[in-house]
Amino acid sequence: MQASEALPREDAGAPWYAALTPRHWRILWGSYLGWIFDGYEAVALVYALRPALNTILTPEQAQTPAFYVGAAIGITLLGWGLGGLLGGIAADYIGRKRMMMLSILGYAIFTGLTAFAGSFTQLALLRFITGLAIGSEWSTGIALVAETWPNRARPKGCGFLQSGFGGGAVLAAIVWAVLAATNPMGDQSWRIMFALGALPAFVCLYLRRALEESEQWMQALKEQRWAATAEGAPRSAQRPFTLAEIFREPESRRRVLLATAMSFATTVGWWAVSSWLPAYTEGLAKAAGEPANLWGPRMGIIYNVGAITAYVISGFLADAIGRRAFLLVTYAGCIATSLACYLWTGGLGPFMGLAFLNGFFTLGFAFSWMAIYLVELFTPAVRATAASFVFNGARLIAWIFPIIAGQIVTSFGGVAAAALTMSSVYVIGLVVPWFMPETTGKPLPE
Repeated sequence: MQASEALPREDAGAPWYAALTPRHWRILWGSYLGWIFDGYEAVALVYALRPALNTILTPEQAQTPAFYVGAAIGITLLGWGLGGLLGGIAADYIGRKRMMMLSILGYAIFTGLTAFAGSFTQLALLRFITGLAIGSEWSTGIALVAETWPNRARPKGCGFLQSGFGGGAVLAAIVWAVLAATNPMGDQSWRIMFALGALPAFVCLYLRRALEESEQWMQALKEQRWAATAEGAPRSAQRPFTLAEIFREPESRRRVLLATAMSFATTVGWWAVSSWLPAYTEGLAKAAGEPANLWGPRMGIIYNVGAITAYVISGFLADAIGRRAFLLVTYAGCIATSLACYLWTGGLGPFMGLAFLNGFFTLGFAFSWMAIYLVELFTPAVRATAASFVFNGARLIAWIFPIIAGQIVTSFGGVAAAALTMSSVYVIGLVVPWFMPETTGKPLPE
């Protein structure tokens, strides 16, 4: 059943989940598993990077650790952006299921190999290749769920799928908390964090049986419907290149560029602002005479619980108040909670509450809108390409900002000043939504 056909068949008085079948939940669960490990991988880098650099940097490199932290994150983002763009394009040609399996297998292998890095060059190369694989998974999973779930349930399903990232992040925080408390390999314990990242390779065995290809995508190809947004566009036996197509139509081009601007704000905000929260928390703990190696992971767990909470309710709220209002609430919350966190000088207990709220907005709502909203802007022939360009293309610009943030930390003499400076990027999200279409309650474009 095509997602866009579901709306007329749904009983408006029935619960939102009434039209869901075991097939719908199986597709969601298969996509969710892949996104869990993406979340684990991204956050594992945040926690394990500093200990890793402490053991692999040369004495000369160790004089400027903040630069190498930013460089490693930036290189990962660059790979993520390139891989996501290529993977999204491929998903519109070879299918959502096949591309998802390839991406999961790729990042499982190279995350595992990161455990054996012996120098910064090796670490950076492996992070770049891992980023290539990670980037291509998101747009395929989102497109697959969106194109198979009924309209009334679709925003909720996409929000649930996005929560997999938060689940993986919590898993990474728990693993790091255990490693920090037990220190099984001394200063080399960070290697275990990456070695565990090889486990998703086994998920591919499940995906081969659990996932079914999107009927809406296959139907669009069969009927040779190549337009990005226009209804009733002429059909052609010659398929245009999907990346060129999303920029050829004026309306599609406008949507892509505006959405990418908001994606840029989300991406820079997370990697150049929120990724510094563990280090800032450790500084607060040291100032309070508390064990820093316990409070950092503890904050990470609470932060990601906040994000998961936001992921789960995002589809319900976006349907209740509309897409534009949801975006405005999201970015206003990002600004407010980032300022509150990095201006905080009080006790660790109340700070954990701020960390929860910061995770709720900067990781939860700030990424959920892309899962819910982007699929509603484009047709199935280019949906994965457009979503991947917006989600990952922003990283082709944003990858440099963690490096800049590291330099700011060095120049300003503190994490708080760097984070507060970079948090101004969220203002973009208060302006762009006014120029975007409202899609609440509408079926997916075909």
